[in-house]
Amino acid sequence: MTHSDRILMGPGPSNPYPEVIEAFTRPVLGHLDPEFIALLDEINERLRAVWQTQNLLTFPVSATGSAGMEAAFCNFVEPGDTVVIGVNGVFGTRMCDVAARCGADVVAVNEDWGRAIDPQRLIDAHPSPKLIAVVHAETSTGVRNDIAPLGQGKGEALLLVDCVTSLGGIDVDIDGWAVDIAYSGTQKCLGVPPGLAPLTVSERALESLVERPQSWYLDLNMIRAYVVGEGARAYHHTAPISMLYALHAGLGTVLDEGLQNAWARHQACGDELHARLPELGFELWAQEGHRLPELTTVTLPDGLDDAAGRRALLERYGIEVGGGLGSVAGKVWRIGCMGHTARMRNVRMLLGALEELVDA
Repeated sequence: MTHSDRILMGPGPSNPYPEVIEAFTRPVLGHLDPEFIALLDEINERLRAVWQTQNLLTFPVSATGSAGMEAAFCNFVEPGDTVVIGVNGVFGTRMCDVAARCGADVVAVNEDWGRAIDPQRLIDAHPSPKLIAVVHAETSTGVRNDIAPLGQGKGEALLLVDCVTSLGGIDVDIDGWAVDIAYSGTQKCLGVPPGLAPLTVSERALESLVERPQSWYLDLNMIRAYVVGEGARAYHHTAPISMLYALHAGLGTVLDEGLQNAWARHQACGDELHARLPELGFELWAQEGHRLPELTTVTLPDGLDDAAGRRALLERYGIEVGGGLGSVAGKVWRIGCMGHTARMRNVRMLLGALEELVDA
């Protein structure tokens, strides 16, 4: 097989940190080995630091970010529960699908793609929902939705937030924003390959834990006896040891840099793209004031074909960017600058390549 080395500047995955790749070479231990259990405990503590939370049940789900979404819904939503969901992109739509499969009465609060959702609309959508859910950083549009007002106005509802594209790249303050349930993925701003879904659950949310969720594999009643149990850990499933080594290393890299510094690095790269892309004929698409630094969405200049342009970037320069989804497929590009990829050298290389493309 070929071994192409790409600069991953699409919506994910990002290029992993070198320390992460090195971690994959460690000898494999058993998932009940005392050394591994100690490492797992340290991973969970590092995740608490990155999430900015004291939640005891904070751990990586043994699957990708979409499993984090499933775990977040199926463990807290039962048939007949009312769930309010903000929808301004693909992943808000996916939340609706997952909640409906749990039997929820879904109240969707829709907003135009490319625009942020007014938090008050979510709060006012139903007088007493079981849960309010929203995507913090909508990967399909490059839009950031405000979370803090939801925590302040949620009342008795649980607040569930998708942080797949935000964790490690911009401020995510679980305790400060009164978020009850949140999930993420490793392949974006944490600089780790896809394969794990960090999840955090508040003590308040655990009071509403479904006794027998529809998913056995994602049942938090059983999983928490393994990941945060006292004394001997109860076997639930064989943990993906090498992926957890990688996450341990990635979190260590982020925390060694410092959260504020990591956020600032992502912001600087995003600012440069936002400033320079319009000079090349690309127009910023996401709503001003809610644009993500780690995922920039742009419409294309006249004469630049979507598929041909992305293919030229990949084949000629080894750079991957993402196309638009849904109604903006073929019209919008999604340019990611996340994790180890979020370096000014990569931004400048992309801008140089794009300058050659649009001048050709």
